[in-house]
Amino acid sequence: MPEAPFRDRTDAGRQLAGAVAALHLTDPIVLGLPRGGVVVAAPVARALGAQLGVLVVRKLGAPRQPELGFGALAEGPTRVLNHALVAELGLTPDEVDAITAREQAELDRRVRRYRGDRPAPGVAGCTVVLVDDGIATGATVRAAIDVLRAQGAGRVVVAAPVAPTEVVAGLAGLADAIVVLHRPARFLAIGFWYHDFEQVPDDEVVGLVQAGPSAKEGR
Repeated sequence: MPEAPFRDRTDAGRQLAGAVAALHLTDPIVLGLPRGGVVVAAPVARALGAQLGVLVVRKLGAPRQPELGFGALAEGPTRVLNHALVAELGLTPDEVDAITAREQAELDRRVRRYRGDRPAPGVAGCTVVLVDDGIATGATVRAAIDVLRAQGAGRVVVAAPVAPTEVVAGLAGLADAIVVLHRPARFLAIGFWYHDFEQVPDDEVVGLVQAGPSAKEGR
C-alpha cells in the first residue's frame, strides 16, 4: 500500500475542494454524509461559498460482517438493496426487514440530533455536491442520489477523496459528475487512505452544520 495521502478528513476536504471548485458550479449546495462526510464537506462548502447541510443515510450491513453493505437507507424514506448480494448472503426477507428497522431507528435519531426541528435544505432545481469521506461499495451514495433525484435536484455531483475504480464507474450513470481524487484498483478500506481516521462525534457534525461555510478549519 502507498502512504496514506490524507492526514485527516479536514485535509482531505481541502484537497477535494480544489477539484470541485474547478467545475465552476453555479450556486451549489454542499451536503455531507454523516458522520465523516460532513467533516470533509465543510472545507468544500467554504471554498465554494456554499450552504453546508447534512443528508442522513444508513448502510445496511450484513450480519457478522457489518462493514459489508448489502443496501442502504436514506431520508425520504428510501431503501436501496443489492439484491444479488442479499441472495449471495442468504438473507431472508425477515432478516433484511429486521436490519432495516434497526438502522431506520438510528437514521431517525441522527436526523433529530443533527438538525433538530430545522427542515432539510431545499434542493429542488439546485446543483447539489454530495460529499463523503470515501466510497467503499457505493450503496450509501446510490441511496443518497435517489433521495436527491426524488426531491428534484437539478444536478448531483458526487465528491469523495477516495473510491475504488469499479465503484466510480458504477456511479457514473447515476450522478451528473463525479470527483474522486484517488481511484485505487486495490482498495481494502477507506481508513487505509487516512493517517487519522478516528470516529467523528455527533457534536462535531452538529457544530459544522450550524456554523456553515464560516466554520473554522481544523479539528
